[in-house]
Amino acid sequence: MKSPLKGSDTTYDVLGIGFGPSNLALAIAIEEHNAGLPPEERLNALFLERQPGFGWHRGMLIDDATMQVSFLKDLVTLRNPTSDFSFLCFLRERGRLIDFLNQKTLFPLRVEFHEYFAWAAERVRHLVAYEHVVAAVDPVRDESGTVTHFDVVCRDPERPGETVSYRARDISVAVGLEPHVPPGVELSERIWHNSQLLPRVTELAAEGTPVNRAVVLGAGQSAAETVDYLHRSFPDAEVCAVFAKYGYTPADDSPFANRIFDPEAVDVYFVAPSEVKQSLFDYHRSTNYSVVDMELIEALYATAYQEKVTGHERLRFLNVSRIRDVVPRDDGSLDIAVEFLPTGEQQVLSADVLVHATGYRPRDLTSLLGEAAKVCLRDDEDALRVSRDHRVETAQGVTAGIYLQGGTEHTHGLTSTLLSTTAIRAGEIHRSLVSRRVASV
Repeated sequence: MKSPLKGSDTTYDVLGIGFGPSNLALAIAIEEHNAGLPPEERLNALFLERQPGFGWHRGMLIDDATMQVSFLKDLVTLRNPTSDFSFLCFLRERGRLIDFLNQKTLFPLRVEFHEYFAWAAERVRHLVAYEHVVAAVDPVRDESGTVTHFDVVCRDPERPGETVSYRARDISVAVGLEPHVPPGVELSERIWHNSQLLPRVTELAAEGTPVNRAVVLGAGQSAAETVDYLHRSFPDAEVCAVFAKYGYTPADDSPFANRIFDPEAVDVYFVAPSEVKQSLFDYHRSTNYSVVDMELIEALYATAYQEKVTGHERLRFLNVSRIRDVVPRDDGSLDIAVEFLPTGEQQVLSADVLVHATGYRPRDLTSLLGEAAKVCLRDDEDALRVSRDHRVETAQGVTAGIYLQGGTEHTHGLTSTLLSTTAIRAGEIHRSLVSRRVASV
């Protein structure tokens, strides 16, 4: 299929900024909507992605890591169970459907789900312009001063220093999260965020760099997976896990707690008073934040205990502790000062690698949207006001729309940054786009 024409004169119904799972799900909803309709009734869409191809958390695609959501919460099933873009249809096409069913699991390997995403992305390739870095989003006004469109300006991948612009009535922003590290931390060849785990380990192996000790900061799922992966990847190295907790906290994936991810829970959360929203968020943090699957916790503990029995302890847990200082040495190694919080006692670990598994945070939408951010309304906490259909509330005299896929935990709850309601949210945005297009005709 042909790629979208760069700098075309087309006015799109919707431009997607970012092409991860959220906007991919929206692209599929639009593709299914357009099937069989005459050209004048179709939604004209384009999605802009900075990467050269589809990629989703590639740095953490550990070979044996599994998804933490059911495969039924794929890109389409909760919105349209008959869609041929489902994970099961992907398995059938790959010839693995029966083999997968024989596993009796709801949770595929992460590498396989990434393969599914890439398979779906390739099927809507004609809707995507890769290697497009958004530089500005500019409001476009008509003769009366009404903002009727947005111009999304990108760096031209084929002409360095130049830009290319696309115009749309609405935009869907799905730029995901960005890696977070503690203030003052400077990443380097020996100090990483866990999002770069696999390529960094591969580089060390290719260079033949010896790793005698690796330190991992963090207490969530990614931190535990990083500890386990480094322990397996460097069989002669000591791996030290540093975290402020006494031990890893199990993720609460019990049936009642999981209802916080139901589509109906978004409705409840949206209309709740701010203090109730905060309570719900605090009550159910253990479903997603700084928690670890129980199976992995038990596996790490069993490994540590086995090493203690054999007298060869490579896996160490420095609990109730924090890293206070990191000093690079001339030979490339690091001196890491770790404080035991109850006593204030410090020890200095000589390490070859320090990995910050310290989570992610929403990207700064104000800087991304630029001039377009000035037409967006904000609440008393200076957060964007967002309607139930995921559209940002805007000032008077603005008919163009900005939809957010992510960055809406304050309005739509815990599922804002998760896969759980991706298909449902895509359907809601799609319906809103259609209704707005019909109303404007």
